[in-house]
Amino acid sequence: MTNKMKLLLASGLASLVLMSPAMAENMLRVSYPEDPKTADVQMTTDAYTLPLNVFDRLIESETTGPGQSALVPGLAEKWEVSADGLTYTFHLRDGVKFHDGAVLTADDVVYTFDRMLNPATKALNTDILTFIAGAQDRLDGKADSVSGLNAVDEHTVQITLTQPYAAFLALLASPGASIYNRAFTEAAGDQFGLTPETTNGTGPFILRDYTLNDSQMLEANDDYWRGRPKLDRLLIRVVTDSETLRMLFESDELDVFDLDYAPTQTPYFYGSDQWKAQVRSGPRVGMYYYNINQAKKPFDDVRVRKAFQMSIDRQTILDKNFYGKGKLEDGVMPRGLACYAPATPIEYNPTKAKELLAEAGYPDGVEITLQQASNWSQRWSDMNQIIQAQVAEAGFKANIVTSDEAAFMAARKVGDSDNYTQVWSADFNDPDNFFYTFFSESGTKVRAYNNNDPEVFAAIDKARGMTDQEARCKLYQDLTSRIVDTDAAWVPLFSLDHSYVVQSRVKNFTVPWNGWSDMSYYKVEVE
Repeated sequence: MTNKMKLLLASGLASLVLMSPAMAENMLRVSYPEDPKTADVQMTTDAYTLPLNVFDRLIESETTGPGQSALVPGLAEKWEVSADGLTYTFHLRDGVKFHDGAVLTADDVVYTFDRMLNPATKALNTDILTFIAGAQDRLDGKADSVSGLNAVDEHTVQITLTQPYAAFLALLASPGASIYNRAFTEAAGDQFGLTPETTNGTGPFILRDYTLNDSQMLEANDDYWRGRPKLDRLLIRVVTDSETLRMLFESDELDVFDLDYAPTQTPYFYGSDQWKAQVRSGPRVGMYYYNINQAKKPFDDVRVRKAFQMSIDRQTILDKNFYGKGKLEDGVMPRGLACYAPATPIEYNPTKAKELLAEAGYPDGVEITLQQASNWSQRWSDMNQIIQAQVAEAGFKANIVTSDEAAFMAARKVGDSDNYTQVWSADFNDPDNFFYTFFSESGTKVRAYNNNDPEVFAAIDKARGMTDQEARCKLYQDLTSRIVDTDAAWVPLFSLDHSYVVQSRVKNFTVPWNGWSDMSYYKVEVE
């Protein structure tokens, strides 16, 4: 037995050895770092690979270029929005079939969204539908249906909102809005999505085998409405160890190596004469940032917040912790997000930061707290330690405090946590995903920013209902300046590149625009 075979057996991956390149003909082999637990996207908030390949949505968010996307017709071939921005009418494609042969109807769409809002489902993605009229009453158990969902006829769905919401179409393109078949899903009950026999979509691939904590095998849907995929099969292997992942890839047991799953391998692949030409990279639509809690001294003073902004050498953090694979961000919107425009650069100037601290009444420096949760990964601790050392030059005496995550989240929810660093990735392509989350009247408290700026609150609420996209984008760009420059309400750090290494046999592989590793493999081919 070879050392390679011994290692694979020890890793519980012996079954994968059998997948030789010959057996993998016209099959794409990819990995996932853990078992997704379910294909039912209403019951997960992060495992999207199965839903993106097994199901479709009314509208799709399609990658059109590096870090760019467009909303394109999906199960709905066209739609209209009323002049008041409240009523959306979707016209479904004729003859679309689910994997079991059932034909898609408007009733399936109404059922899918009602199921998500039904409190008995205990769905996790309900926030994408809360703008629909009657959604809250359904969630609260006060109604047996959703008043804003209406099947006009077999091919027409009408959705009415409680107020205009410009990002609604983008939300309907998110994985959580995947469409199910009423009869099949009701029959499957709480087993829906747990096995191939209880999974049924309209998507390009059909789930054929699901071995818990090992793999999922998908086969091409011959009757797919957009045309059959070029791939015959898609094998998703659960591989938790980064070294095992690299070994499987280099021994041609995997076709795609996602460096997000093994970031420490980045220098190796980028520097390898064998592999560097096979790296595919694109901007990740997400942002690392540092939170500042204005409710706690000394950050109640804008001069101290500005000093903190300019005392962090962000490029050094990017270089040290992420191999320089990314770009500094200066605003609220990361590159690739709809409405993005470059913001005013934040200057790194510890000398000026020190002067600002003195001006604010802290000529001898000031103590601050940097917080992290005990179960967060090492990267957050590493970043805090770098920042602790960097801001000391400006006079910030930073104490790093580690707390239980439950205690941290409870404190943050009421706006009482200390300052922390985190990352936010776009799951739907609209600025509202960032601005409302962090700087709306509700968001700024539950995320412990406490940036109580009425002008910002009003502008964010206004932007949500605007139908003129050009004017809406301009408003968000102005808001960026207000939040980052005027209020100094947070510290944008950087966005990362998302890099993959692919075998030479893989063709038409496009790095997904969004903030996740999950993607549709419909257009990918293998030689």
